Amino acid sequence: MPAVALPQRRLANAIRALAMDAVQKANSGHPGAPMGMADIAEVLWRGVFKHNPKNPNWINRDRFVLSNGHGSMLQYALLHLTGYDLSIDDLKQFRQLHSRTPGHPEYGYTAGVETTTGPLGQGIANAVGFAIAEKTLAAQFNREGFEVIDHYTYTFLGDGCLMEGISHEVCSLAGTLKLGKLVAFYDDNGISIDGEVEGWFTDNTAQRFAAYGWQVIGPIDGHDSDAIRTAIIEAHSDTTRPSMIICKTVIGCGSPNKQGKEECHGAPLGAAEIAAAREAMAWDYDPFEIPADVYEAWDCSVKGDVLEKNWQGQFDAYQKAHPELAQELLRRLKGELPASFALQAKNYIEEVALKGETIASRKASQNALNAFGPLLPELLGGSADLAGSNLTLWKGCHGIQENAAGNYVFYGVREFGMSAIMNGIALHGGFIPYGATFLIFMEYARNAVRMSALMKQRVIYVFTHDSIGLGEDGPTHQPIEQLASLRGTPNMSVWRPADAVESAVAWLSSLQKNDGPSALIFSRQNLPHIERDALQLDNISKGGYVLAEEQGVLEAIIIATGSEIDLALKAQKILTEQGKGVRVVSMPSVDAFMAQDDAYRQKVLPNEVRARVAVEASHADYWYKFVGLDGKVIGMTSFGESAPIKDLYQHFGITVDAVVEAVNSLS
Repeated sequence: MPAVALPQRRLANAIRALAMDAVQKANSGHPGAPMGMADIAEVLWRGVFKHNPKNPNWINRDRFVLSNGHGSMLQYALLHLTGYDLSIDDLKQFRQLHSRTPGHPEYGYTAGVETTTGPLGQGIANAVGFAIAEKTLAAQFNREGFEVIDHYTYTFLGDGCLMEGISHEVCSLAGTLKLGKLVAFYDDNGISIDGEVEGWFTDNTAQRFAAYGWQVIGPIDGHDSDAIRTAIIEAHSDTTRPSMIICKTVIGCGSPNKQGKEECHGAPLGAAEIAAAREAMAWDYDPFEIPADVYEAWDCSVKGDVLEKNWQGQFDAYQKAHPELAQELLRRLKGELPASFALQAKNYIEEVALKGETIASRKASQNALNAFGPLLPELLGGSADLAGSNLTLWKGCHGIQENAAGNYVFYGVREFGMSAIMNGIALHGGFIPYGATFLIFMEYARNAVRMSALMKQRVIYVFTHDSIGLGEDGPTHQPIEQLASLRGTPNMSVWRPADAVESAVAWLSSLQKNDGPSALIFSRQNLPHIERDALQLDNISKGGYVLAEEQGVLEAIIIATGSEIDLALKAQKILTEQGKGVRVVSMPSVDAFMAQDDAYRQKVLPNEVRARVAVEASHADYWYKFVGLDGKVIGMTSFGESAPIKDLYQHFGITVDAVVEAVNSLS
């Protein structure tokens, strides 16, 4: 009898056994979800899921996202059983330091893990991003007879994901965008950490998703293989709507005394209960032991190799029929910028410097997009319903809701959803996503922004209306502490440019950065052009540079960013007339500056000059790392107020006179 004819329940029990064994050995983890969803996973991964375990990066593979990421042992068991590079010894190291099986799935740690999940709701948001990327990339590159981009995105999610507000944001948009190759499996087990969810979660999920424009299937028995298979076939039959398969399951299924109870959600079952579960499942094997026939039935290596070879044959024919398209697709999937882009961008920056416009940096950002956009078809932009304020629409933008081959997503008022979706788009490959909102509303998106940095994804955040310069909208809209938060985020690059020239450099640096996200911080108000020589122009990309040299002996340094550069230059003029040797340093990107060698940093900010003043219309405390405890910071120590911009700067003491006074008090 061929191995594939083994009872499916026995094959699913291999997942259950590995999950309970790994959690028990680690004395930490969540056995309930893996055991409850094992039957669903078996049907999907052995019979439907298009993948090649020997090449986890195959272009046209289906994507799988475990949104309920605490159930990570489900994914690790699947990867191990189907033939990925994840050994039984790796499973034994579950939740241990530097293991390939961390407590939640982490992108970059484990072959076959497509995204980092754990913060509930962001996995389904990433999945929406994968589905958008697939649909848009297919529309841009597929041609008659050549469906070279053609895959599904599958996601598992639980009650917790659906309780999080982000699930509403992204699933509503997924329905509107008609993402027909997105299939979600809802693990409807009625249990969360605090117990039975009926005390705090009574939503009619079926009606909710039907209202979003999804195809809703079920509820089905999540332990009935035939019902699961039939539901997947039904999901595939509708290519105009994403599908939600509601699966009624028993959490911890297979544990005779703890299944269906919260006590199996997030704690080891215990040796006695595991022994009882083994008996109940007729699983007569030692911990971490999988019999050969089960391994054989699970292994997808051969099937996956055939799938990829068949696709490769099609792609080879595509290359012959459409060589330029094929070359462009491969370039974009590798994440490489066009060979000519750097030089073209440098030429544009020089043009901006010569033009010398006094404009808001948000407008300068739009100008940069108009210059760079035609050169970079991989740009996939968007805004959280603020395109007219963020100025993220450039002349060549086309919304994907009207044309799937477009390059712009109208995200609606969904800052968090937008940011998490962009993570999925970046992870899929083929695009460089950028998305915009006011800087203050980064707070709505904060956890997704953090996930961009954690996963080191090239996601570009455009944050406009950057300070109390927002004016009359008042303290609810005026960012104070947000810049410090972004600058304190590992792997995040933050730029707050002072004029149109620095804005263009900020865009170029962000596009060239392929190991993490960037936050571009732009003003609402006009910023005057600053004259620079060739060396200063080149040094902008270093994040900090001497913008205005001192006259005579260097006595003091003023450090400024963005709109406050103008204050610093005016203060320097007064101080110079007073006979003081004062230097102005523009520091549009602290992280870029700190990445320079010590010699360069010393040249800009020599250690021996301790008389330092920093000025920025943001939280003052951040800048003490540069001015020291004996220096002074002109900035914000409170929330803002509603008033015209000039009145606000005067009221909060962010003025030329304040900078002059601060320098004089130190030197």
